[in-house]
Amino acid sequence: QVQLVESGGGLVQAGESLRLSCGASGSIGSRNVMGWYRQAPGKQRELVGAISSGGESTYADSVKGRFTISRDNAKNTVYLQMNSLKPEDTAVYYCKLSTTWGAYWGQGTQVTVSS
Repeated sequence: QVQLVESGGGLVQAGESLRLSCGASGSIGSRNVMGWYRQAPGKQRELVGAISSGGESTYADSVKGRFTISRDNAKNTVYLQMNSLKPEDTAVYYCKLSTTWGAYWGQGTQVTVSS
């Protein structure tokens, strides 16, 4: 049974930073992709960034240059460093693990950026 546990959300002011963490437990395989998605009220869930077990990463255009995704394969943990936060970054952020046999989601963590 794979479980994802996120942490690090909160309330910050515009221009400040937050770091999200997501740890995976259970058998996740050696080849997988871990990513962060977000969903704002009334909007669809969207990809923020993702990183493969080999270290290749991708980002949404809206966060390029401000957010950095990284992972520690030994800890089965993915991180999202969010700098220069904007009010439009306010959303529930979800961690997703994609393996060769399926996908798993975390419970979500709220990020609120005040202007």
